[in-house]
Amino acid sequence: MSRKPEPVNPQPLPATDEQVIAYIRAHPDFFARHAELLPSLVPPSRFDGDPVVDMQQFMISRLNHELEQMRGCAEHLISTSRNNMSTQSRTHQAILALLDAGDPGGIARVVAEDLPTLLDVDVVAIGFEAPGGAVDPILPGALVLAAGTVDQLLGSGEVLLRGEETGDPAVFGDGAGLVASYALVRLADGDGLQGLLALGSRHQRAFHSNQGTELLGFLARVIEHCLRQCRPAPNPGS
Repeated sequence: MSRKPEPVNPQPLPATDEQVIAYIRAHPDFFARHAELLPSLVPPSRFDGDPVVDMQQFMISRLNHELEQMRGCAEHLISTSRNNMSTQSRTHQAILALLDAGDPGGIARVVAEDLPTLLDVDVVAIGFEAPGGAVDPILPGALVLAAGTVDQLLGSGEVLLRGEETGDPAVFGDGAGLVASYALVRLADGDGLQGLLALGSRHQRAFHSNQGTELLGFLARVIEHCLRQCRPAPNPGS
């Protein structure tokens, strides 16, 4: 016995003008509930078929354009705020990891292994100028910077941000090849030794000159504090 073919649901036909008019008349609050549709409506010309220029159309078009610009600005502001909150949260986590490190070896491990993940970068390095040719032993693995390097790179500033620029092996060590944008932050060990905190990313716009630097400066101050805390106390009898 043959089976009766199942009926195929036809595609719904588009609503006619009369159906749309009837629906809107039956639901006069439709556009109040769907105000986002208003900018897409095309109002009729007040002078249909007349050679007079209709300024109403021009003004409505300009207002719609301004509305779109305002919507774009609002979306950009929301996105920027979310990114800032994420950056702040990541920086706080990095600071807690540094404060928990405990000793120079722990700080060096956090800098090299934990900070890249916590700060969403690819390379984190610390270097100190060593005029005598030896790095301050308080931080194992610190890079040796030539005397005057910090001032040469930062000038009189505390932070340098560079987008779309490769990293210098003298600053980033073996990870320089991964760097396409970076941040350099001045460090001081408290005894006059100058250094750099270097953060590099493979993304060309991860760092750029329009970014704020407050969190980077705060992170550097925490690193300086941790290094001072690890410094052996002076012997009163010496």
